[in-house]
Amino acid sequence: MHQIVSAPVDTSRRWWVLAIVVAAQFMFGVDAFIVNVAIPTIAVELHASPAQIESVIAIYLIAYATLVVSGGRLGDIYGTKRVFIAGVLGFSAASLWCGLAQSGPELIAARLAQGATAALMVPQVLATLHLLFAADQRGRAFGIYGIVLGLAGAAGFALGGILVTLDLAGLGWRVVFFVNVPFGLFIVAAAMRIMPSVPRRPGTRLDIPGAITLFIGLLCLIGPLLFGHDVHWAPWVWLVMASGVAVVAAFLRLERAVARRGGMPLIDLALLTDAAFMRGLCAAFSFFCANLSFYLVMTMFMQRGLQIPPLDAGLVFVPLALSFVVASRHSGARARHRGTLVLIEGCALQIVGLAALVLTIAVLKAPSAWLLALVLTIFGYGQGLVMAPLSSAVLSTVRPASAGSGSGMYGTTAQIANATGVAVIGAVFFAIESTRSAQSAMFASSALFALSIVAAVAFLSWMRRAAA
Repeated sequence: MHQIVSAPVDTSRRWWVLAIVVAAQFMFGVDAFIVNVAIPTIAVELHASPAQIESVIAIYLIAYATLVVSGGRLGDIYGTKRVFIAGVLGFSAASLWCGLAQSGPELIAARLAQGATAALMVPQVLATLHLLFAADQRGRAFGIYGIVLGLAGAAGFALGGILVTLDLAGLGWRVVFFVNVPFGLFIVAAAMRIMPSVPRRPGTRLDIPGAITLFIGLLCLIGPLLFGHDVHWAPWVWLVMASGVAVVAAFLRLERAVARRGGMPLIDLALLTDAAFMRGLCAAFSFFCANLSFYLVMTMFMQRGLQIPPLDAGLVFVPLALSFVVASRHSGARARHRGTLVLIEGCALQIVGLAALVLTIAVLKAPSAWLLALVLTIFGYGQGLVMAPLSSAVLSTVRPASAGSGSGMYGTTAQIANATGVAVIGAVFFAIESTRSAQSAMFASSALFALSIVAAVAFLSWMRRAAA
């Protein structure tokens, strides 16, 4: 690391490199949200079932979550520049495949490839910031990174609505994926020209069996939740889920065996005995269960239940995303003075926002887009208060030597929770929508969101006691 920081790279070049890697992170962030706005249109054109709709979002998250630690390790082995460029090229190619997909299953397979290549690309972003910026510049660099990350949500929602509505060249929803291709190729060209080559880190090894085992285990656990309704919860569904539990247990045994042989397991097994850290992971899991699933359900409700056009539906989320960014900027300083109480306050504000949303839908059968946007800013501000300082709070008890592994476990947990929320709460929404109404489905989903956030509060409080 010292060799890289002392490399003959001037300050102006470092900031250009920052622009390149943050642009890739922005592309990844936009893609996580832009699909939500396009999902109802995709479902109609590809005749996709509710399970396939959920899978388009969930499989992307599962692939990314299970491979992101391996992506970081590959950067150490082959150098961040090489792996970053490979990841961006792969992500662009997978995006092209998504846009060309002719069926629900094909789009799911393309999204799997997109998530896997994102797992190569994204870890190199933070690694590059750490490597190229000295301590006195790193705070500013990470501040820019945080702002761009927050704005990606607003851009994703707005861009998704605009592109679907414009129907460029008659391509409809496919443009939301095609747009990544020229953007990605531009990032690759700039990275090849400007990013410095980083030597490999000696002694780093990749735990391929561990990564494959974890992916299979999580797929067996979450996959049946996505497709169970379509097959009327046949007995084999529960058998697959049970096998998923067994595979995850086998993964932990495999990791212990790798550690005994002197290898580098995907996770730091010592962290599993840190009570405060594990309770923090449970809090993060509960919180993120109500994250992407909320945007999926809200999008489906607006476009299918309230018949709000894609453009207006996308713009509804923009004030929410901007309030999220504002809250994120405030939460860091408040968390330093009030600790996890800020997180609990943010969760409470999210529940207030959910209550206001339910009340609005109950009183007004067809609330306008602007009124929904106003109500959702409460939820967005509460979410921003929690999201930014949550990782710091969860990792606060982790030893510096285990910080990398702890961060990887936190990121993986967050994405698995996002996928689980999409699978479980999405399934509840579609099941109630098909038998009763979109309004009833939204009420039930909101109750599950609130329950998940309350669970996060309980684990945060428990974490404070364990850390005391």
